[in-house]
Amino acid sequence: MSAKTGIEWTDATWNPIRGCSRVSEGCRNCYAEKVAYRFSGPGQPYEGLVGIFNGTRKPVWNGSVRFVEKHLLDPLTDPEMWKPVSVGLNGGHPTRSRRIFVNSMSDLFHENVPDEWIDKIFAVMALCPQHTFQVLTKRPKRMLEYFASLHRAPAEARAIKTCAWVAEEVPRIPHAWIRLIESIPRGLPNVWLGVSVEDQKTADERIPLLLQTPAAVRFISAEPLLAEVDLTVIPREPSTFDRALAGFNRCKGFFVDAIAGSNGALMIDGTCHEEPIGAQSRLDWVIVGGESGPGARPMHPDWVRSLRDQCVTAKVPFFFKQWGNWEPTQAYSGTRDNLHTWTLPRHQMMQRVGKHAAGASLDGREWREFPA
Repeated sequence: MSAKTGIEWTDATWNPIRGCSRVSEGCRNCYAEKVAYRFSGPGQPYEGLVGIFNGTRKPVWNGSVRFVEKHLLDPLTDPEMWKPVSVGLNGGHPTRSRRIFVNSMSDLFHENVPDEWIDKIFAVMALCPQHTFQVLTKRPKRMLEYFASLHRAPAEARAIKTCAWVAEEVPRIPHAWIRLIESIPRGLPNVWLGVSVEDQKTADERIPLLLQTPAAVRFISAEPLLAEVDLTVIPREPSTFDRALAGFNRCKGFFVDAIAGSNGALMIDGTCHEEPIGAQSRLDWVIVGGESGPGARPMHPDWVRSLRDQCVTAKVPFFFKQWGNWEPTQAYSGTRDNLHTWTLPRHQMMQRVGKHAAGASLDGREWREFPA
């Protein structure tokens, strides 16, 4: 558990699982691989989980995962993590719930993570209602399948086993609190679920699955953002009911407006019909960030502006984390070699200056919005 973090949209990180593997282009310059490799020597935390293998020049996850049971109960037992965050400037110093990023060095829904591990992690989150837990995954299909499994008989037996484990490991927890675990299938009020997307393809694949998953807050992290993303037209496979409708046809494509909460359109008897999907079935938060570190790829300012404008229109909180290593410029300063300059489509010039120098200002202001 780390009570401090450099990740701007959270307050702390909690890593009861270590290890991962790459799934898409957004993983190419994974920061967690680099950090893990520094601590992968004999006897170190990430030994056997990451390495430089044949044909690779950079550290790569090997797909193994490890359950770090000694850190599982940190949110319940670590005094530092119990402290709320002060947000007052002076006077009474009001506080708010601490935001905790779950598995910043892994993926809770990795295919090699057993359901029993996930059960215990959700049990701990259920028993810490004073904090907000942020879960981010690139595997929303596994996430949705996990929640669906909780409504079947074998999962009920797992829940009973988990309750017994909590009562044994943390005897000071009132037995009545353990009933909170029963609400996990419906979505815990203090758990935010999100998916990482880097381009339209990953948005189209992952966001519809997220929208079907029960969560108090649903969000996306578009970091690194590698191409323009339109959240207003996310393809959705028509349901059996949709297919059975007389005169069914595609009307501008069958899609979900993931940010405004609309199912898009159906053609029925020659007329387009739109059906709202409700406030609970749309994105509640959008995070955007450029890539940093060695080999970082630049991010076009228009891609960021597009997502910002979509959020403003739909009244969805927008958080611009960083430009990354590259900042937009009107004229190059200093060297013009390919290592320090990059020209993107529409004659957009980018200059490599480093993450801290590039900052996070977009059109003259910083965007640091959070869900209410």
